[in-house]
Amino acid sequence: MDHLPIFLRVQDRETVVVGGGAVAARKAELLARCGARVTLIAPELSRAAAELISKEQGRVRHLQAAFEPQHLADAALVIAATDSPHVNASVAAAAGARHLPVNAVDDLRLSSFFLPAVVDRSPVVVAIGSQGTAPVLARRLREQLEALLPARLGALARFAGLRRSAVQQTLRPSERRPFWERIFSGPVSAQVLSGDEAAGDATFTRELAASRSRRPTVGEVYLIGAGPGDPDLLTLRALQLLQQADVILYDRLVSQGVLDRARREAERIFVGKNSGACRTAQERIHELMVSLAERGLRVARLKGGDPLIFGRGGEEIRVLARRGIPFTVVPGITAGLAAAAAAGIPLTQRELAQSVTFATGHFADDDGLDWDALARPRHTTVFYMAVSQMEQIVDRLLAAGAPRDRPAAVVERATLPGERVVRSSLGEIASLARAERIAAPALLIIGDAAAAEGAHTAFQSLKEALRGVA
Repeated sequence: MDHLPIFLRVQDRETVVVGGGAVAARKAELLARCGARVTLIAPELSRAAAELISKEQGRVRHLQAAFEPQHLADAALVIAATDSPHVNASVAAAAGARHLPVNAVDDLRLSSFFLPAVVDRSPVVVAIGSQGTAPVLARRLREQLEALLPARLGALARFAGLRRSAVQQTLRPSERRPFWERIFSGPVSAQVLSGDEAAGDATFTRELAASRSRRPTVGEVYLIGAGPGDPDLLTLRALQLLQQADVILYDRLVSQGVLDRARREAERIFVGKNSGACRTAQERIHELMVSLAERGLRVARLKGGDPLIFGRGGEEIRVLARRGIPFTVVPGITAGLAAAAAAGIPLTQRELAQSVTFATGHFADDDGLDWDALARPRHTTVFYMAVSQMEQIVDRLLAAGAPRDRPAAVVERATLPGERVVRSSLGEIASLARAERIAAPALLIIGDAAAAEGAHTAFQSLKEALRGVA
């Protein structure tokens, strides 16, 4: 973010709008709705501005003059809304000299803040901004949110606000969020939103009394697949649980974009593993999950890809089950599927591949992989964690009878910035990946499907077209 999103209190404070046209009138009207005292500075007023002054007598006044820097002497906030770039620049300079927040309409360069599109369900207010780059898009999002948010949402917020003190006096801190979630997702919310606050109050009182008498309960653990890294590829269920979690345990394959979708107040604990210390690190993860859940907390174990594909999720499930801790598994898009999609590779296709195998690239000399089966034709193999073992993988497949000219591809950082796809033959892929300095995270895809150039070209064309639309 290039701007800090904040809500600024301007009630009973002096604000200045320079300009007398329709745009200036809209800005002045917004400030007046927020309780500000507004001075419109302009030699002449449009009809919209004059009508606003008539309607908001005592709140909005007109100073009939050309702008002068001394007009900002008592201002707390300034908006330049004239059709003259020179005047707007003068207003911005004068405000900057006084360290005042200033917005120059349609000129982000001169502005220290911008006004977002607003969905008003006071006291609930949703502000949508594009940092001045796409105001029409921001307004479109506002229209969509207007349709989604109940008209009486503000009444529900006021209802809850009047009862916060009672909840704080009755429930312990760890019990309050679950209680409010039950209120906002249950009959109390439905009754208040329908206009029956008396029924909502009676139901609320019963819910609070029942919560007071409940015995402390153990928390729960969510084993969540974070997908390949692009936060837009998180499942809806994953987003919901990330917003409920009190603690996030995450590994090194979880991108910052995914972490940003979690509840902001949640504690974040990095549990990534260093090479050679996996057993100790995994035992620490087990201990953290159990101890945090036994304290009554909701714990999100956030894992790259899918938690049950090369993610040691099975071990974590076993520990939780043995300790009697409730858990939920949320599947994620595994890296193999994401890498294939990024490269436009069909993992199975009737004339090219009738089966697919996901295999780990970390194996010992006595590994249990069936290399003869992996070397057979009309089969696709996706090797995870393959960068450091690529030469050994190639040697094993060649020794098992795979032809050197079998198509192969390496996908680096699938779905993330810096994504790269390198294609070659099985015999040359390792040396090419080394020459291209391919680094983890990367996956190796081997099989005739990796040469499906038509699908790849079409997929790349689609991605370019989508970039153009964006």
